[in-house]
Amino acid sequence: IFTITSLPNQHQKTTMKLAISAALVGSASAWSTLTMKAQTPNSRRNILQKGAAIATAIAAPAAANAYAVPDLLYPFEALEPYIDAPTMKIHHDKHHGTYVANINKATEGKDEVDILELQLNALEAGPAYRNSGGGHYNHAFFWDEMAPPDEAKKTKPSAELEAAIDKAFGSLDEMKAKFEAQAAPGAVFGSGWVWICASSDGLKLVGTPNQDNPLMKGVTDEVMFPILGLDVWEHAYYLKYQNRRPEYVSNWWNVVNWDKVSENYAYVTENKAGVPVRG
Repeated sequence: IFTITSLPNQHQKTTMKLAISAALVGSASAWSTLTMKAQTPNSRRNILQKGAAIATAIAAPAAANAYAVPDLLYPFEALEPYIDAPTMKIHHDKHHGTYVANINKATEGKDEVDILELQLNALEAGPAYRNSGGGHYNHAFFWDEMAPPDEAKKTKPSAELEAAIDKAFGSLDEMKAKFEAQAAPGAVFGSGWVWICASSDGLKLVGTPNQDNPLMKGVTDEVMFPILGLDVWEHAYYLKYQNRRPEYVSNWWNVVNWDKVSENYAYVTENKAGVPVRG
């Protein structure tokens, strides 16, 4: 019987798995010894082989499938009419799923690292970490900052976030206008993201290409912590909006969950760290 009094951190997981593995092998061996009079040599060998197989499976590197696509907090059709159900399903299951499969492949056999921790040195780590690791973090962040329109319209920025927005942009409406300009095809050419981030000098508006994000060292002048982000890759909107990206961007405000964005702001200002994501 194993009693765990606190949840292990990422670095403790491998140690715990090896300890459990050793215990299982020992238990199998001890049980075999106690019952050897009743067992044939072949049956005792089978018991030990099964125990070793279980131990090997448990002790396998945790990073083989370290990351997963998190379930949405709402149905695929919940963001209608602003984001359509077919787009949400393909975007979530296929596009996000591909990023997760690729980052799992790239990290197989390595120590498990939280996807947030993977962001800082992603550029140095290589394309799989930058593109697929970034793609996983960005999408997991994106899903959770949205809510069905009827719920989203009941949310609003916290007093602290509103004050920060006013200081940085003048007002929420002015922030939205600047955000939409940054999200336009001429500003983020091709594929990318637009972010509102907490920096050492207040809130900043940032556009990044592909699956880069401001958590990655070297993407912007300093590492910054996103509190709001929008995917402007064509796969995020093309089925409904085709080439009308500005319409997609302006409609997106109808599904932004400002309560969640406010939580993100509170978290990053208190912890001086990026927002953890599910998956």
